[in-house]
Amino acid sequence: MNEQKPFYITTTLPYVNAEPHVGFAMEIIRADILARYKKLMGYEVFFNTGTDEHGQKLWADAGKVGEDVQSYVDRHAVMFRGLKEMLGISDDIHFIRTTDTHHESAAQEFWKRVEQNGYIYKKQYQIKYCVGCELEKTDSELVDGKCPIHPTYTIELIDEENYFFKFSEFQKPLLDFYAKNPHFVVPDFRFHEIKTFIESGLEDFSISRLKSKMPWGVAVPGDDNQVMYVWFDALVNYISTLGWPENNDQFETFWKNGNPTQYCGKDNLRQQSAMWQAMLMAADLPNSHQIVINGFFTGDGGIKMSKSIGNVVTPNQVVDEYGTDMLRLFVSKEVSMFEDSPFTLDRVATTYNANLVNGIGNLVSRSLTMAQSYDVDISDLVFPQFADIAHPAYERFDYAEVTNSIWAEIADLDKYITDTEPFKTFKVDPEKARADVHHVITGLARVSVLLQPIMPTTADKIKELIIKREKPSEPLFGRK
Repeated sequence: MNEQKPFYITTTLPYVNAEPHVGFAMEIIRADILARYKKLMGYEVFFNTGTDEHGQKLWADAGKVGEDVQSYVDRHAVMFRGLKEMLGISDDIHFIRTTDTHHESAAQEFWKRVEQNGYIYKKQYQIKYCVGCELEKTDSELVDGKCPIHPTYTIELIDEENYFFKFSEFQKPLLDFYAKNPHFVVPDFRFHEIKTFIESGLEDFSISRLKSKMPWGVAVPGDDNQVMYVWFDALVNYISTLGWPENNDQFETFWKNGNPTQYCGKDNLRQQSAMWQAMLMAADLPNSHQIVINGFFTGDGGIKMSKSIGNVVTPNQVVDEYGTDMLRLFVSKEVSMFEDSPFTLDRVATTYNANLVNGIGNLVSRSLTMAQSYDVDISDLVFPQFADIAHPAYERFDYAEVTNSIWAEIADLDKYITDTEPFKTFKVDPEKARADVHHVITGLARVSVLLQPIMPTTADKIKELIIKREKPSEPLFGRK
């Protein structure tokens, strides 16, 4: 291992039963911002995402369209791989599919370790089950007999013999772990929510399905009649992507010593911060370092985005019209870090015109036009090191505070131009005008560095224009 400090960041793995939606785009963009920030601070970063490709929901959806399930998930996985380019995600991101041969063998090894430690048993049972969540549901979790998160799905009644995980034995270990790690879940109110859930008592949950009824899954070791429950297999991806169990060096570096941080939506709170942590304990493996919980996007009227309602916005709708960096800015600056937030194309348009066209775009054009026209010498200009000027709010995952501080600096530079009026001063005092423009360009160089994690393409364009002392041949952001 080199001398860089390691850092591990992962998103959840979305199901591949539909094209990517803007909610997951938010998750992976925010994870990418953190990955870029850590790299700029000198860390060696392992950044993981991918696709969850097993489970009853995918099996059923493939059947509905008359498609072989492997072909179905292969086709949809391509869409999610495409997010890397569409959303400006880091080139070195690791992309795992739960149908990968190595992942499946890792999931089986994980099962064996948990079973050897005495935390897996088999029994006949009957439960209510939401295919949308791929989770068991109690009557208290249902509203009018439906899952409030997936009301279009019919709650199924499962009655069969399956394997179970002894989740009930981990109430005290989990609460003890939370007490020792008071910032384990961000934000605090989500941490309180999961602690309340644990304190109310835990029930063992099923971790397999009969192969005769639902064959699409990882085979249970030693039992040809059962496949793994999707959550048990999928959660293992966070370590299988590191080459576990064979690649112990990479596992040691990034999972044991890399402060593994997981981004997820609020519907994943229980799975990531409780189920997965108990599973790791059962396998005698280290726990995650931190779980960061995002809220949902809502459409018009505060209604949760849903394909059935028809209020879903896809990331390509934004990117095709306004560009990648606009979407990255929107989910950083205009969206609550942890609460539900409205997402409409009208809000995107307003943000685009106010912050990009009339904000940074106008500043770049004005300042560099004057620098070129007045022959301002900027050969002495030095771009600051990111680590020297980085905002501490990154460590709190508060990217809104980060971006608002950047735009405050942009506003200050605009005001400086307005107050000093170098375009007038140049006629009577060229040297004073050049000094004022030099001040603005110096500030713009700082802004270009600050923008690197949030809007990397825009940051690079601004830096290149400054180095060349060229005004943009066309506006950075065209008026819409």
